[in-house]
Amino acid sequence: MRIAIGSDHAGFALKEAVKVFLTAEHRDIVDVGTDNTDPVDYSDFAEAIGRALRENRAERGILLCGSGVGASMAANRIPGIRAGLCHETYSAHY
Repeated sequence: MRIAIGSDHAGFALKEAVKVFLTAEHRDIVDVGTDNTDPVDYSDFAEAIGRALRENRAERGILLCGSGVGASMAANRIPGIRAGLCHETYSAHY
């Protein structure tokens, strides 16, 4: 499964850790950024993940930011994309 992953500056460290976890399972990862902790807008990365999904470059997306609220709202504004805010595995699974 191809997974697009992206974050703003607040989610950068977690994004890097999640990438390590996912690649250990031999997943194909599409990293849309950011590449460091310099301040950026989470909406840019929500759009990048949405584009990767709509262009069939990925089958699922993971978007990380400081709280998850703004990023999930931005992702849900993209036609055809549905995002859910998950803080633990139970919610993510369902």
